[in-house]
Amino acid sequence: MDIAIRNNQNPLLKPSTIKPSMEGMKIECLLNPGVFVFEGKTWLLLRVAEMPQQIEGTIQVPVYNEAGKIEILTFHKSDPELNFADPRVITYKGKDYLTTLSHLRLVCSDNGVDFYEPEGYSPIFGADKLEAYGIEDCRVVKIENAFHLTYTQVSSFGVGVGHIETEDWKTFKRHGMIFPPHNKDCAIFEEKINGKYYALHRPSSPQLGGNYIWLAESPDLIHWGKHTCIATSRKGMWDSARVGAGAAPIKTEHGWLEIYHGANEQHRYCLGALLLDLHNPSKVLARSETPIMEPMAEYELKGFFGNVIFTNGHTVDGDTLKLYYGASDEVICLAELSIKEILSTLKF
Repeated sequence: MDIAIRNNQNPLLKPSTIKPSMEGMKIECLLNPGVFVFEGKTWLLLRVAEMPQQIEGTIQVPVYNEAGKIEILTFHKSDPELNFADPRVITYKGKDYLTTLSHLRLVCSDNGVDFYEPEGYSPIFGADKLEAYGIEDCRVVKIENAFHLTYTQVSSFGVGVGHIETEDWKTFKRHGMIFPPHNKDCAIFEEKINGKYYALHRPSSPQLGGNYIWLAESPDLIHWGKHTCIATSRKGMWDSARVGAGAAPIKTEHGWLEIYHGANEQHRYCLGALLLDLHNPSKVLARSETPIMEPMAEYELKGFFGNVIFTNGHTVDGDTLKLYYGASDEVICLAELSIKEILSTLKF
């Protein structure tokens, strides 16, 4: 049962809202923002997916080269070794390439609805060979005085989780890859539990196992261990193919509330919730039987990759969860949900 109240100004941000990072590129999609409050404003750390202006009969693919500059690769559609059936990725001679190159871009708002790009804040681009195909889907959590960014690093080596730290959003400390391939959807808890940091993450296994949510602990936010699987996909249900964490879990008197995404074999992405024990977050107390939010609006059903709702950022105001999300892998939207109502829908 969808219990979300969508903002009547949705979508808040479209590809046409933001300027490309360089001449010759166009913004294809805005996706899945990290969310935080800074200097009294609501900020979104957008994933901006760009591609080169296309030439008829070819597919132009952007990558970062070893010098950290964008290089354009050209593939001819007539080549029998080229598979371009999926708009998100092409395969050539057994090697995959993303059709877009993603970076992270800051926007802010005084009211949480009307966003603009502030002056003096630079985009965050891929920085090394582990980010040659871009950086994606950043979660942001504030712990003490620092903001910690966990994001997807994409390259020919695979997909892993990177970690960046900042206090002012102008200077950044890169900690490198903290979860190796294949891994993504990393959300760090906002406070220590029993003296240790905890994070949710999503390793994937194509042979045994699957796309499941795992928990890890750390003494320093860099070195992670004691990995435990806490939530799997469920056959025949709305989250039968894959599940992954959203933003940092929300602390409630009943437990840690985690909003997560789930998808079925038809790649229909919905949102549900997990409730984790306050003192032992590896213990799942309750879980959504049906989605709390699912693709319904036209902008969620149709787009670059339709039938998708994906979140990795929110703010909390009392009982109100302000959920920012990517719709159809193309636009940024806002919905509000009651935390009490979410809890009431869970099956213990």
